[in-house]
Amino acid sequence: MTPPSSSLPRTTVRTVMRTLGALTLPTLSCFLLAVHYLRSGDLGMVVVCLSLPGLFFLRQAWVRPVLQVAFAAGMVAWLLTMLDLVQFRQVVGLPWLRLALILGSVAVVTGSGALFLETDILRQRFSRRPEAVLVQAGAFLLTVCALLPAQAKVSFPILLVERFFPGFGVLQILGMGLYAAWIAGKLTDPERAPLVRARLWLFFSVVFFGQLALGLAGWEQFLMTGDLHLPVPALILAGPIYRGEGVFMLILFLSTVLLVGPAWCSHLCYIGAWDHQASLRTKRPQGMSSWAFPARLGIFVLVMVTALGLRLLGAHWTWAVTLAAGFGLVGVGIMAAISRKMGVMAHCTVFCPIGLAAVGLGRLLPWRLRINQDCDACGRCARACRYGALEPEHLANRKPGLSCTLCGDCIHRCRDNRLSYGFARLAPTASRHLFILLITTLHAVFLATARI
Repeated sequence: MTPPSSSLPRTTVRTVMRTLGALTLPTLSCFLLAVHYLRSGDLGMVVVCLSLPGLFFLRQAWVRPVLQVAFAAGMVAWLLTMLDLVQFRQVVGLPWLRLALILGSVAVVTGSGALFLETDILRQRFSRRPEAVLVQAGAFLLTVCALLPAQAKVSFPILLVERFFPGFGVLQILGMGLYAAWIAGKLTDPERAPLVRARLWLFFSVVFFGQLALGLAGWEQFLMTGDLHLPVPALILAGPIYRGEGVFMLILFLSTVLLVGPAWCSHLCYIGAWDHQASLRTKRPQGMSSWAFPARLGIFVLVMVTALGLRLLGAHWTWAVTLAAGFGLVGVGIMAAISRKMGVMAHCTVFCPIGLAAVGLGRLLPWRLRINQDCDACGRCARACRYGALEPEHLANRKPGLSCTLCGDCIHRCRDNRLSYGFARLAPTASRHLFILLITTLHAVFLATARI
C-alpha cells in the first residue's frame, strides 16, 4: 500500500499541469496580439505583448482583471483590423469571406483568454491580496489609460523611453502601470502607509530634480521642452499672473486638486518632500502659533500683488526671476531653520502660496479627514501630524484644521479607528481605497511626465 505522504508530489504535479493547461490559451492570446502588432510594425507593442505572460508569475489578485481587460482590448483590435481589411477587399472587388472567418476566429481566441482566467484553477492562482484587487487593478489601468493618450496627443515625446528609444515608449507605460499597482498595494496597509508615502514622495522629488540636473548638465532629453523656469511652487500661480500666459502647470495643479483635494501638498509637490524630511528631524511636532494663518494669508496676497505689479509696471524679466529665486531660497531657509526645529512643516503650512490655494480649494470638494464623534482627544494622532491640523481645538470640534492635506499619517495612530478618510457618502474603507487609487495614479503619471 502506498504511504499517504507519497500522494503529495502527485497532487502537486497534477495541480501544476492543470495550471499550465489553463494558462495555455491566455499565453496564446498574448502571442496572437504580438503577431498583430508585428504586422503593423509596432515593435514596442510586440515586446509588451510578449512580456504579458510574465505577469502569470506574480500571482497577485489584481493581475487577473488587468489581463482580462488586455485580452478584451486585443479582441477589439483584431475585429477592427478585420473590418478594415474586409472593407478594403470589398472596394477593390476581392473575396473577403475567408479572411473575415480567419481574423474573426483569431479575435475570438484572443478574447477567450479573458474567459479562461475565470476558471477555478486560475482564480486560485491569482488569489494573493484579494482585499486590494480593485485598488491595484484600477491603479494599473488608470495609469496606462492616462499615459497612452498623453504619448499619442502631445506634440513632442513626453516619455523618456520614447526620447531615447523611439517607438518603445509603451514599455515605460507598462512599467508605470506595474509600479502604480505595486505602490497601491503598499498604501492599502494602514500600518506601513505613512512610511511608504514619505519614501514615494521623496523619490518623486529626487527624480524630478535629478532630471533637472541632468538637463542642465547638457542632457536635453531630460527636460520637458528646453524652456526653463524656476522650480518654485509659488510660480504655479504667480507665473501666469506676471506673464499673462503659460497656464499648463496651473491647469495641472487645478486638475489634481479637483481629483484629490489638497493632497497635492502631501503627495505630489516636488518641494514639499524637502519640508517633510526637515520636520522629521524633531520627533514630536510643536503646536502651530495663532498668527500662522494670518501670516499665510498675508504672504499669499503679497506674492500675487507683486506678480501683478511687475506685469503692470512692465518690469524686466530679470526682476521677476531675481525675486522668485529669492523667495525660493527663503523657503529653503525656513525648512532648515524652523521646520527642522519645530517638527512642523512651516514652509508648506505658512510660507507657500500654492499650499494655501490647495487647502482652500480643497474645501470645495467632498474629500475630508473625518473625526468620529466618540473621539476622546487623546492626542496620539496630533503627534503624527506635521501640518498642525490636529491641535486640541480641532479635536474638540471634531474637525481638522485648514492646513490638513489628507496625508493620512494620523489614521493608523488612532487606537480605536476614530479617524478615517471621507468622500461624500462613501464608507470609510471605500473612501480610503478610492483616495489611494487616485493619488497612486497621479503619482505614477507625474513621475513619468513631470519635468521642467
